[in-house]
Amino acid sequence: MHEPIGRAAQLLRSATHAIALTGAGLSTPSGIPDFRSAETGLWNRVNPLEVATIYAFREDPARFFNWIRPLAVSIRTARPNPAHLALAQLEQAGLLRLVITQNIDGLHQRAGSANVAEVHGHIREATCLHCYHVVSVEDHLEQFLADGRVPRCPRCGGILKPNATLFGEALPAQAMRVALQAARKCDVMLIAGSSLEVAPAANLPELAQAHQARLIIINLGETHLDHWADVLIRGDVADILPRLAGCLGC
Repeated sequence: MHEPIGRAAQLLRSATHAIALTGAGLSTPSGIPDFRSAETGLWNRVNPLEVATIYAFREDPARFFNWIRPLAVSIRTARPNPAHLALAQLEQAGLLRLVITQNIDGLHQRAGSANVAEVHGHIREATCLHCYHVVSVEDHLEQFLADGRVPRCPRCGGILKPNATLFGEALPAQAMRVALQAARKCDVMLIAGSSLEVAPAANLPELAQAHQARLIIINLGETHLDHWADVLIRGDVADILPRLAGCLGC
């Protein structure tokens, strides 16, 4: 048994309330680009403050939709990878209570995870900025992907904004409430595929540790909490998490 994976398995096996925190690195094996990688990161192509703030969206929604269209295509065609499936298996085995995710792609749910807190929102729905009517994105996605036309509200004709959180917007209150409560209550937090650079989600491990939780960090790159981890595994989550689940009989 790989020693760090074995130690991580022991922590999860002995935990009474283990949770996971996942970031963009969990979905990159599914073909969804992250935001900060040197060559493929989405922020390397455009300044996020120019397209991905709520203020920029209101001023020029067409530019935002032109930027997000390739990402929407990637999410549309993506499938859950072995990392998503392993976390779902851990939950189904009773070893994981909740997945807190910074991702907006919905792949955790599609993999079978039932308890997911999406702290950066999601793109399954969109809200009209004029009348606040909420619509299913599926009703408008095909047309948008076909011609890139800015989606509009079927009731009033206002601009529809995906329910993913932009810079300058508050995070989803219910999801953050669940995440904060879980971070205070957990005795083990498994952090997978997150650079831990985006607050407030990145602050959750420190909150958990302040309440005596043990930390397991699995990531390709470094994080600022690596030196505080009880178990640190530098590697591909799509490789490590299935091996971890296997150690636990999942």
